[in-house]
Amino acid sequence: MYKILAKINKVLLPSFTKQGLDISKAKKWQMAIIGYRAYVTKRALK
Repeated sequence: MYKILAKINKVLLPSFTKQGLDISKAKKWQMAIIGYRAYVTKRALK
Protein backbone atom coordinates (compact mmCIF):
# COMPACT_ATOMS: atom_id res chain seq x y z
CA MET A 1 0.00 0.00 0.00
CA TYR A 2 2.76 2.47 0.91
CA LYS A 3 4.68 1.71 -2.29
CA ILE A 4 1.68 2.74 -4.38
CA LEU A 5 1.16 5.82 -2.22
CA ALA A 6 4.84 6.76 -2.60
CA LYS A 7 4.55 6.59 -6.39
CA ILE A 8 1.43 8.77 -6.34
CA ASN A 9 3.21 11.29 -4.07
CA LYS A 10 6.17 11.43 -6.44
CA VAL A 11 3.87 12.44 -9.29
CA LEU A 12 1.50 14.78 -7.45
CA LEU A 13 3.44 16.51 -4.69
CA PRO A 14 6.21 19.03 -5.35
CA SER A 15 9.85 18.10 -4.80
CA PHE A 16 11.37 20.83 -2.67
CA THR A 17 14.91 19.49 -3.06
CA LYS A 18 14.75 20.07 -6.80
CA GLN A 19 13.55 23.62 -6.12
CA GLY A 20 16.50 24.24 -3.79
CA LEU A 21 14.36 24.95 -0.73
CA ASP A 22 16.25 25.69 2.48
CA ILE A 23 14.64 23.61 5.23
CA SER A 24 15.24 26.28 7.86
CA LYS A 25 13.25 28.79 5.81
CA ALA A 26 10.40 26.44 4.84
CA LYS A 27 6.83 27.39 5.68
CA LYS A 28 4.65 25.19 7.86
CA TRP A 29 2.73 23.71 4.93
CA GLN A 30 6.00 22.89 3.17
CA MET A 31 7.31 21.20 6.31
CA ALA A 32 4.08 19.20 6.54
CA ILE A 33 4.53 17.94 2.97
CA ILE A 34 8.19 17.09 3.61
CA GLY A 35 7.28 15.17 6.75
CA TYR A 36 4.45 13.33 5.05
CA ARG A 37 6.62 12.34 2.08
CA ALA A 38 9.40 11.17 4.42
CA TYR A 39 6.96 9.07 6.46
CA VAL A 40 5.45 7.41 3.39
CA THR A 41 8.87 6.76 1.86
CA LYS A 42 10.16 5.24 5.08
CA ARG A 43 7.15 2.95 5.33
CA ALA A 44 7.41 1.96 1.65
CA LEU A 45 11.03 0.86 2.10
CA LYS A 46 10.24 -1.55 4.96
